[in-house]
Amino acid sequence: MAEFLYRVGRWCARRAKTVIAAWALLLAAAAGAFVLFGGTLTTAFTIPDTPTDAVTEQLQDAIPAAAGGTGSIVLGTTDGEPFTAEQQAQISDLVARAADLDGIETAVDPFATEAERAAQAQQIADGRTQIETSRAELTAAQAQLDLARQQAGDSAELDAQQAQLDAGLAELEAQSAALEQGATLLDLASGITLVAEDGSAAVVSIGFTEPQMEVAPETKAAATDLFDDNPIDGVEADYSSDMLESVPSVFGAGEVVGLVVAAIALIVMLGTLIGAALPLLTALVGVGVGAMTTMSLSGVIDMASVTPVLGLMLGLAVGIDYALFIVNRHRRQLKEGYDLDESIALATGTSGNAVVFAGATVLIALAALNVTGIPFLGLMGSVGALCVAVAVLVAVTFIPALLALAGMRILRRSERAALDAEHPTPETAAEGPAVKAMRTPSALLRVLVGIGALLVVAIPAMDMRLNLPDGSSEAHDTTQYQAYATVAERFGEGQNGPLLVVATLPGSPDEAAAQTAQVHIAQAVADQDGVVAVAPIGTSEDRTVVAFQVLPESGPTSEDTEALVHTLRGLDIDGVDSIGVAGNASGNIDISEKLSDALPVYLGVVVGLSLLILILVFRSIFVPVVATLGFVLSYFAALGGVVAIYQWGWLADVFGVDSPGPILNFLPTLLVGILFGLAMDYMLFLGSGMREAYAHGVPARLAVVHGLRAGRSVVTAAAIIMIAVFGGFVFAHSAMIRPIGFALAFGVLVDAFLVRMLIIPALMHLFGDKVWWLPKWLDRLLPDVDVEGAALERRHPHTDRETVTTP
Repeated sequence: MAEFLYRVGRWCARRAKTVIAAWALLLAAAAGAFVLFGGTLTTAFTIPDTPTDAVTEQLQDAIPAAAGGTGSIVLGTTDGEPFTAEQQAQISDLVARAADLDGIETAVDPFATEAERAAQAQQIADGRTQIETSRAELTAAQAQLDLARQQAGDSAELDAQQAQLDAGLAELEAQSAALEQGATLLDLASGITLVAEDGSAAVVSIGFTEPQMEVAPETKAAATDLFDDNPIDGVEADYSSDMLESVPSVFGAGEVVGLVVAAIALIVMLGTLIGAALPLLTALVGVGVGAMTTMSLSGVIDMASVTPVLGLMLGLAVGIDYALFIVNRHRRQLKEGYDLDESIALATGTSGNAVVFAGATVLIALAALNVTGIPFLGLMGSVGALCVAVAVLVAVTFIPALLALAGMRILRRSERAALDAEHPTPETAAEGPAVKAMRTPSALLRVLVGIGALLVVAIPAMDMRLNLPDGSSEAHDTTQYQAYATVAERFGEGQNGPLLVVATLPGSPDEAAAQTAQVHIAQAVADQDGVVAVAPIGTSEDRTVVAFQVLPESGPTSEDTEALVHTLRGLDIDGVDSIGVAGNASGNIDISEKLSDALPVYLGVVVGLSLLILILVFRSIFVPVVATLGFVLSYFAALGGVVAIYQWGWLADVFGVDSPGPILNFLPTLLVGILFGLAMDYMLFLGSGMREAYAHGVPARLAVVHGLRAGRSVVTAAAIIMIAVFGGFVFAHSAMIRPIGFALAFGVLVDAFLVRMLIIPALMHLFGDKVWWLPKWLDRLLPDVDVEGAALERRHPHTDRETVTTP
């Protein structure tokens, strides 16, 4: 591979304009594909074969009208006074118009609903009065009939009158039972209100024809536009998160700041503006090709809104880092006296070879997300892998072409002057005499302090709760949050996440039996802790499936709501075959649980992959084990930081966390793949120098310092760049993007500086020669993987080079 990349680098350098033109065409083609074929993104996440999914499919067959998704439009008066009659009439008119929109099954008028509820209550009261009157009349008739029997004795006429009275009484009792069943259902549903008690707020409930996860963005937009385009004086409208397709902004102020910090790190590391500009330019080209290619597929693939943003984050970070590794190697070789073309080719064959290997580890880890069996997560991994693959291709082709055009200007003037004076200043020669092994007490202290710090930071991860963000986690100035807060304050937390309970009845019940079962089920559900109200919303034509809306006491992301969902699914009600639960809150709980179940399997796959790759690269047992354990520590420390800030609310003001809550449910799984790949990158660039020094006869403990000193500057710069790029997304507007950006930035911080450059070198010092032990039988089986291209350097020697090769 190294020799092949050497030739690629030389070819690209000699045909620089052709290569640059080819990448420009690729970028233009990706942009054109995005414009022509790009579709819409969604904020919905689905996983097949969950209990919620099964209930939704059952409803689609049995009660299609109840299977559609829902959303809320929250209306409130600006002065806090009750809605006027004129305002109510205007709202009712808009609701009626919304009901006629394509894709909308129902639009519930809150004022008409409350009026109907009051009318039903009055009808029940009137019915009770009428029944009592009829019962009194029948009782009086019975008394008269009994008196007639006493006076005249039995007769056929009196027997006929008695039969009529008995039939009338039976019918009256049946009417009374039906009335009381209706009264019970009305009473159980009394907690579900659409108009606030003081009359100053109301909720318009929108029911879609398609299931929640399949509602077209255009359908939602049509409803919200209707209310936005027809404002009502004195009335404000806010929309629940279910009504909006909140696609995260791809690039904002935070991301710009991150790039500025990355540029500063590049200038400090490389010493020239042109040197700093090359990695930034190539990263932007690579991420442009990768992200726009991804977006062009959104027209034919259901793609979550966070997916292309993830590709952008990864593409920028690894694109800059991979270019930095090659540019830094090229600069060092030029200062050692290499010819320009030879240096470009050799840098591509050595550092470029390491970039390909490092990129392959990231790519494999991300692509392995598909083994979780979770479609949207697998798609995220595939998109991230695509962007990383593009970054690698850019690094080994575009960078050599740009380096050829930059020529010797990649060096500072003082460095070029030193070369002109025929006084090369190889960095390794300057560092060589000063290399001394670290002291054992110092190494032991580093290990104890480093591991102790990581374990302390990881403690909050033990309390991690997973869910998808809802309106409560949005920024407080958004309409989603305002809608959520208004409903929670005026109607109760549970109305932000009602549950859909579906019961299946045995046999073929008649109407009366179905009505009785409906009341029985509703009462059993209402008796559960945490249930505020239960309302029937539909029955199948054959009366075997009955659906209810259940209002929990707590919000959709609450632990109590999660417990209630499991309680309802476990209910054993006489005369009922099965109980299922669906709805947004239920769906999010199922997704979170399935992700949690998939995480250990995926983590095991990645850990196993890590061991295999590192054994292959370093031909050691100790190094792969400690490197992998270090990754595990970094991973849980990153999760601990996320939980402390985004769930517990520590430093909430600093990180702009308005409402702490559960952690994004797919973040832990996604973090495994990304952080693993990046951790292996840094291990590769530091450990390969240690291995090469040891292979050239340097004592084991001294070889650790050789490799650390040779690679720490470029790894430090690369880590700072990663942290800056990921950190720029910490202040993104989207509640989903912010914790992902923080987890990656913090994970890279602890892994690069605590694990790779503090703990692992100290452990390697403590174990000395045992670090490089490998069973002979395994050594014979393993292929020789020349990651750093040492064999290539030997085939292309330079008289001024040091004996010990460094990355």
